Amino acid sequence: MKILNRIGIKLIAVIALALVAAPGLLHAQTDEIQVYDAAIAAPGVFNLTWHNNFIASGSRTPSFPGALVPDHDFNGVTEWAYGMTPWWEMGLYLPLYSISDHRGATINGGKLRFLFVSPHADDRKFFYGANFEFSYNAKHWDPDTYTSEIRPILGLHLHPFDIIINPIFDNTWKGGFANLDFAPAERLAYNFPNKWTVALEEYADYGPLKHGYSASNQFHVLYGVFDHSTKFVDIEGGVGFGLTPASDKVTLKLILSRDLNQTPRKLF
Repeated sequence: MKILNRIGIKLIAVIALALVAAPGLLHAQTDEIQVYDAAIAAPGVFNLTWHNNFIASGSRTPSFPGALVPDHDFNGVTEWAYGMTPWWEMGLYLPLYSISDHRGATINGGKLRFLFVSPHADDRKFFYGANFEFSYNAKHWDPDTYTSEIRPILGLHLHPFDIIINPIFDNTWKGGFANLDFAPAERLAYNFPNKWTVALEEYADYGPLKHGYSASNQFHVLYGVFDHSTKFVDIEGGVGFGLTPASDKVTLKLILSRDLNQTPRKLF
């Protein structure tokens, strides 16, 4: 286990250095609307999460030439995850797809992720982690074929409240460190004893570090969210309302998650 810990630390350092080596600006729609809480699949467990979001009222102008029009666009992706160790989960997003009024059904690409966390985060008062994603994008989804994400995870379980911050940095491998795009997400949740949770989540995009967007061009959406765990599936649903002119006015999200095998296996 000590060898694995050393390998994990080196792997995190290599991935972080690679991600900031040549960053750039990213501006596109998203398939995943979620604040990470450092919970991962147990070692040897496969998990399937199905992300869905629908822009009920959004911009009718594409964000770049040839892009999907956000208004009435349905975006989704199946996320396949596997618990490697108590602190490391691997994930694959495939297929990433949309259904839009003007283009119909499209395949938008795929993503590979490496998620490292403090083990057993649900049982800790203070928890932390870091997620690294590498994306391949279709031209109608993002102007850059290859992009990535650096997502630190910081949170407190204060029982019954949770406070979680994901200070996300998006990267298109262009323009140096100052062109990392700052797009944080935050969550304030209240947990009821019957496996129901209500929360407020905020998703933002302030633009690149070297020169952020003006206030009117920043992306800010506030979501009202509920979570519920059942015997068969974990459910998260929410409605988001845009707070700035650059934000989509109304977005709906639904996330369904289930472990595909219930008995963890010890890998190492």
